[in-house]
Amino acid sequence: MAEKVFRSMDGNEAASYISYAFTEVATIYPITPSSPMAAHVDEWSAHGMKNIFGSRVKLMEMQAEAGACGALQGACEAGSLGTTYTSSQGLMLMIPPMYRIAGLQLPAVMHVAARTVASISVSIFGDHQDVMACRQTGWAQLASSSVQECMDMGAVAHLSAIKGHVPVQHFFDGFRTSHEIQKIEVLDFVDMAKLVDYDELKKFRDRALNPEHPTLRNTGENDDIFFQHREACNPVYDAFPGVVEGYMQKISELTGRDYKLFNYYGAPDAERVIIAMGSVCGAAREVVEYLTAHGEKVGLIQVHLYRPFSMKHFLDAIPASCKVLTSLDRTKEPGALGEPLYEDVSSALLESGRKVKLLGGRYGLSSKDTTPAQIKAVFDNMAGDQKNHFTVGINDDVTFRSLPVGENIVTSGKSIISCKFWGLGSDGTVGANKNSCKIIGDNTDQYVQAYFQYDAKKSGGLTRSHLRFGHEPILSSYYVTMADFVACHKQSYMHSYDILSEVKPSGIFLLNTRWKGEQLAANLTNRTKRLLAERNVQFYTIDATSIAEEIGLGNRTSTVLQAAFFKLSGVLPIDEAVKHMKDAVVKTFSRKGEKIVNMNLTAIDRGLEDLVRIDVPAEWAVLKDETPAVDGSLPGFVRDVLIPMNRAAGDSIPVSVFSGNSDGIMPVGTARYEKRGVADNVPVWDADKCIGCNRCSLVCPHAAIRPFLFTDEEAAAAPESCVTKKAAGKGFEGYSYRIQVNVLDCQGCSSCVNVCPAKGKALSMVPLDNVLAEQKN
Repeated sequence: MAEKVFRSMDGNEAASYISYAFTEVATIYPITPSSPMAAHVDEWSAHGMKNIFGSRVKLMEMQAEAGACGALQGACEAGSLGTTYTSSQGLMLMIPPMYRIAGLQLPAVMHVAARTVASISVSIFGDHQDVMACRQTGWAQLASSSVQECMDMGAVAHLSAIKGHVPVQHFFDGFRTSHEIQKIEVLDFVDMAKLVDYDELKKFRDRALNPEHPTLRNTGENDDIFFQHREACNPVYDAFPGVVEGYMQKISELTGRDYKLFNYYGAPDAERVIIAMGSVCGAAREVVEYLTAHGEKVGLIQVHLYRPFSMKHFLDAIPASCKVLTSLDRTKEPGALGEPLYEDVSSALLESGRKVKLLGGRYGLSSKDTTPAQIKAVFDNMAGDQKNHFTVGINDDVTFRSLPVGENIVTSGKSIISCKFWGLGSDGTVGANKNSCKIIGDNTDQYVQAYFQYDAKKSGGLTRSHLRFGHEPILSSYYVTMADFVACHKQSYMHSYDILSEVKPSGIFLLNTRWKGEQLAANLTNRTKRLLAERNVQFYTIDATSIAEEIGLGNRTSTVLQAAFFKLSGVLPIDEAVKHMKDAVVKTFSRKGEKIVNMNLTAIDRGLEDLVRIDVPAEWAVLKDETPAVDGSLPGFVRDVLIPMNRAAGDSIPVSVFSGNSDGIMPVGTARYEKRGVADNVPVWDADKCIGCNRCSLVCPHAAIRPFLFTDEEAAAAPESCVTKKAAGKGFEGYSYRIQVNVLDCQGCSSCVNVCPAKGKALSMVPLDNVLAEQKN
C-alpha cells in the first residue's frame, strides 16, 4: 500500500480525481454546480495524466446533456468504461438514456452534484430533487456526505459498476459538498488498480459491439415476452448490495475509514434515531455526539447505498432499542404521501413487522442551511409532539408543518477556529480564502474546511466565506454563525448587514475601510458599536483599497487582506504564513512577469504593516439600537421580501409572505429599490470636457450611467447640483444635456472612463462617499 497523501480540495475535484482512474471516455456538458468535475478531467487529460489502464481519458463535449448521456451509452456499448458529470435540469435531460443504459447492464458511472430542479423558480443551489427523479431508472444510487466520501464512494461506484453490471449514480450535495474544501486523503491509483475485477471487466468488453462477433440489441418486444424478459434482471439487482458492501469493506481496509451500506452512529441503546443521506449527516453526527454526551439516547443512520435499497442492511442498522425513527429528505414531492426516503423506510418497516414509529420531514431545500439547532429540534420532536411530515429550518405559518427551533448550540470541537469573511463577488476574497486553506491544509497537520456562500449575482454580488481550522476532523456541514475572526472587506456592508452579531466574545473583527477617526465612528451603527463593546471585540481596520490602488493592483485587495488575516488570526505562526504566501505569489504570478510578482509581494508586506488597532470606548456598551425607518409607501413585496433579502435576512421570511405567489409569479421593476452602493470608486462627470458621444452609457454593464435631455423648464426646476450643458447636434436646439451617474447602482468597473474619447477625459473615478449627493439627481 502506498504512503498516504493528503491534499486540500473540494468535492468536485475529489470525485473527478477518483473517476479519472477508472474512466476511458468522459462524455460531458457543463451545468452548475457540476461543471468543475468535467473541467478537471479535461485539464488532466490535456496534460497527459494516465488512468489505471495507462491511457489518457478521451473527453467529448456534446451539444446538451441528453447527447452526453446518449454518448455515454454509445461509449459503453463499444466496450469503453464511460463516465459523465451533471446536475439538475441537465440530469433531467439524461433520464431517457439512463433507462437504456441500465437495461443493457452497462458499467457506466455518473457523478452528480445534486441540485434543485426548477419549479416555482430556477435555483442553482443544492438538494436532492434531481437525483430522486432518477430512482426508478434502474441505476444504483450511492450517496456521499463529505469531500472525503466523494473520493472514497466514487471509487466504490466505479468498482461496483464493473463487477456488478449495474450503472451507478454517485451523488453529493451541490455546493455544500461539491464546492466545500476539506483536507482529505487522496486514494492512490496503484491501489485502485488492484481492486478491479478484471474477469468481469473482460466479460463487459467481450459483450461490446464488434463486427467480429455481432449481436442484436435495442430490439422491439411485444406483450407476450417483455414482462418475463424485464424480470430476468432481478438476480443482478439482488446481488448488487453485496457487491457494493464488498468494495466498501476493501476501501475501509485500505483507509481505516468505516463504510457500510447504512452506517450507524450514536448510543447503542438509542431510542430516537434519524435516518438521512448527504451533507446533513455531518451536522447530525455532531448533534448526536453532543446529545449522547449529555445523557440522551439518540442515534443517526447514514444512508450510502440508496438504490437498490437493501432492507436487510437497513434493518440491521437500527438499534434494537429504537422507538421512534425520523426520515429526513432533502426534496419535496407535492402530492405524495411522503418523500422518497420516508416511503422506502416505511415500506421496509411494514414488510419486516418491525415496531418502530416512523416520522418524516423535509429540510434544506436549495441549500437552506441546516444547523445543529434544527437537528436537535428533530430529536426533540421525537420526544415530544411527534409531528409527522414536518419541515425544519423555515417558519411555515400557512400549513403549520414547521418545527420550532431553539437557540443555536455549539457542537463542533473545542480546538476548531472559525472564521468568516464578507466580500464582493470578483474582489478576490474567495480566491484568497481558498489559497489560505490550501496553505494551512497542505503545509501543516491541521484539518481545514472552507465553504463559500454566493448570492445569485455572482460577480458584484455578496460572498461570504466560512472557514474552519483545527487539529481534529471537521464535520460541521453548516455556516459559521459565531466566529473567532470576522472580516468585512467592503465598508458599505456596515450599513447593510448585521455583521458584528457573528463575532464571538473576545473575538477579532477586521474592517477594510477608508474611514478614519470621527468618520469611522459616524459610519458605525449603534448596534455595531454596542456589540464591539459588549463582547470585548478586538477591532482592527486597514485601508486595503487605497493600498491596492497605490501599489498598482487596482481593486484587487485580497492579497493585502489575506496577510492581515494571517497576522491577526494566529492560525499559523506569522513567519511561516508569510513564507507560504510569498511562495504562492511567485508560483502563481511568475508567468505574468516580475512586476506583477513584486506588486503582490509588496501587498503582503503592507497587509502586515498597515493594520490599525481601534480602541473601543466603554460607553458604546450602553448605546441603544437605532429603529430602522419603514417607508409605508413601499409595495408589500419590496417591504416583506426584497428588503429582508438585501439585508441577508431572507431565512427569516415566513411562508405566508409567499401565499399570493405560490405559482412563482413575481412583480416586476423591483430592482429600482435595490441601491447597494458597493463600489469603492464611482465616475463623476465633467460637463466642460464632455463631447456628448454617449459611449459611456453604451458600455456600462449595469445601466448606471445614462444621458438625459432637458427642456429649459426642466433644467430650471432641477436641483442646483444638477449641472447641464447645451445639447449639441441637429434637432436638439432648445435642449440642455447631462450625463447622470446612479452612484448606488454603479459597480465601479471604470469601463465608462476607459471608453471616454474626450481630451482629458470627461469622467473620472472618485471615492463613493465624496459624491453620495449625486443620488438625489
